[in-house]
Amino acid sequence: MTLHHPDGQRFRFDAGALCLELLLTGGPGPVAARYEVLDGVDGLLDWVRRCRLAPGLDVTVTDAELAAVREVRDALWGLALARSRGAALDPGERSVVNAAAAGTPLAALVRADGTRAWAPGATGSGLLATLARDAVDLLTGPYADRVRVCGADDCSLLFADTSRPGRRRWCSMDRCGNRHKVRAHRARTPHEGDA
Repeated sequence: MTLHHPDGQRFRFDAGALCLELLLTGGPGPVAARYEVLDGVDGLLDWVRRCRLAPGLDVTVTDAELAAVREVRDALWGLALARSRGAALDPGERSVVNAAAAGTPLAALVRADGTRAWAPGATGSGLLATLARDAVDLLTGPYADRVRVCGADDCSLLFADTSRPGRRRWCSMDRCGNRHKVRAHRARTPHEGDA
């Protein structure tokens, strides 16, 4: 996804999993709440158009389904942070995600040209089940121990490190990784007047 930081910078961010992309919509606590976009159905629909789901998903979302997506998103914040720290998963947060994962997910189809499409009649409940199942896959799969918080002191983006060596530290080399390299270079380079 291309993210737009409040300072005006645009940068590419690969969360590594659909469910972690959902965390970009806001969340609990003062830091995540600054980025809240799920205060209306339109915010969720805009996110659907930009996320890694195949294009063309026409989903109808009710206010109750929107509230359920927010509840799962907020629980996922806690679960992903726990995974990033190697801590135990909160039973209440697990229950929220597990209940949503038990629903019927979105139905994908193969078009005649071999591309992916979505079955008509997609609902917010189907979207929620799809997101929750992706979270279950992430939290129990091969990248469960690779859920990380960006290494920058002033960034709290979470991602799954899907790189082969498993040494990704930054949300984006274009943003936090580059800023770190610049600071490290400045720290090593003598400045005029230093002597």
